[in-house]
Amino acid sequence: MPQLNQLADVAYSQFFWLLLVLALIYFGIGRAMLPKIQSTVDARDNRIAEDLASAQRARAGADETEAAYRARMDESRAEALKVTQAAKQDTACEAEERIRAADAEIGASAAAAEAKLRAATDAALADIETVAAEAAEEMVAKLAGLSVGRKRAAEAVKAAMARG
Repeated sequence: MPQLNQLADVAYSQFFWLLLVLALIYFGIGRAMLPKIQSTVDARDNRIAEDLASAQRARAGADETEAAYRARMDESRAEALKVTQAAKQDTACEAEERIRAADAEIGASAAAAEAKLRAATDAALADIETVAAEAAEEMVAKLAGLSVGRKRAAEAVKAAMARG
């Protein structure tokens, strides 16, 4: 039968073209699509690294603010102690009156300084939380393709900051 005799020639021809098409597809994907995918992954990794570095810088700034606050408090306490001792060395009656006045002034200025520093620290922490919430919202949107509200992202950041 002639149909069966031609079967081998046709099968080899079809096998050859199948291999040729698969090779073209393989190299087309490897040369054209793979570099684009890799560049997207690299860009995402760079963005995440930048966001983490930014958050670390903000945290370092908050730590510096807290250290400055503690140093000022220590200086204020040391100065208050010096004023108190100097006032005691004057006269007994005048010293007591001056000590009371100085203590009231120092307490008010220390309270005001504490309030200012606490406000600055709270503002810095709020800025950190805001930046972290925005970064988390963007990362979830880009990585998972989900839309997370700013309120939910802020709650997650607050929970994470409370843990660590």
